[in-house]
Amino acid sequence: MTAILNATGPVPLVPPRPAPPPQPAPPGPVGPVLELPGTPPVALVPVIRDGRPVGVFVAADGCVRYRRLPDPDRLLAATAGVLTVGLAAAGVALLGRRRPPAVGALTMGPGGWVSFRGLRPPAPQAPGPWWARLLRARRLVVER
Repeated sequence: MTAILNATGPVPLVPPRPAPPPQPAPPGPVGPVLELPGTPPVALVPVIRDGRPVGVFVAADGCVRYRRLPDPDRLLAATAGVLTVGLAAAGVALLGRRRPPAVGALTMGPGGWVSFRGLRPPAPQAPGPWWARLLRARRLVVER
């Protein structure tokens, strides 16, 4: 009888599991080249950082230019800042606005009388019924 020895150890009774499929490589900082139709041909290469586009390389007419894209977070923060400053300025302007005095130019006369120069006479408190205003009726007051 002949014994067959395995130099690496005993033979496993369970078949090995298949290897997991390889994971795709994480996207790099530069995206795929995008060809735009037309003359002259233009190629765009997006630049990505933290999963967001931050700019694009534009290759046209033998030149390569980098165009930065606006960051929506920075744009939102700037808009909120401008709005806050504007509302604060409007609030200060409204609070700082003084009401005109209720009495115009007030002067004291020689006998102690007071002159309200340039002031309108006070409006009547109760204008009267509608029919009296329609007829332009006046009160009958005895003058002394």
